[in-house]
Parts: sequence; structure tokens; C-alpha cells
Amino acid sequence: MYDLNEKPELNITPLVDIMLVLLAILMVTAPVIEFEETLNLPTGSKSQQAQDVAKIDIIITKDRVVTLNKNKVEISNFADNFLLFSKGKDQNTPIYIRADKDLKYDDIVFVLKSVKEAGFFKVALVTDG
Repeated sequence: MYDLNEKPELNITPLVDIMLVLLAILMVTAPVIEFEETLNLPTGSKSQQAQDVAKIDIIITKDRVVTLNKNKVEISNFADNFLLFSKGKDQNTPIYIRADKDLKYDDIVFVLKSVKEAGFFKVALVTDG
């Protein structure tokens, strides 16, 4: 009934189909994943914030690394980089600064001064609370 010399065939088509579906899912979800660094924000008064589409986010970590709209910059180069970044932008664009509470006061004032010298006056310090 059975031929002993016959070799069984291995059907790998379902395996390839599953792998292609998993690869497609990975390719779609990988660009969406975003790394967030946790900041220890100081507490402040609770207030309502209006959501505005056009805004500039500045985040200063405790390691003195400034993130300007998702672009990392050393704090010593922030003034020059912000001037280049702000060319052609509306001076009335609100700027939100988030800084770790363990930073030196001088670092936050340096960033504020650089923003003000670039001509932006709608600047807010974001607190946790």
C-alpha cells in the first residue's frame, strides 16, 4: 500500500503566509512607537490648558539635554539652534518649556533668555499639577 522509498513533502506555504502577515504588522507599528523619557516635573497650580495646534515644545532633562520639537540639542548650543529653528516661524507661536525640577535655575533661565531674544513672548513653563 505505501511505498517505502517515497519522501514526505513539507508544505511551508502557511508558515510563509503567517510570517508575511507578522512582518507587515511590524512594519506598520514600528514608526508609531515613540520613546518618552520620564521627567520629574515640579508641582504647580492646576489650571486649564487650551490645546493649540501650532506650538513649540522644549524639554530639558536632568542631564542638560534639550529636546526642541523632538530634536535633541546640547544646552550649550541651544541658542544658535533655536535661532535657526525659529526662522520663518510666527512670533506669536506659544512655546511650552518642560524642565526637570532637579536642574539648576541658570539652565532654565538660559533657555528662557534664548527664546525671548529670538522674539518669542508667549512662553509658558509647564509644571506637573
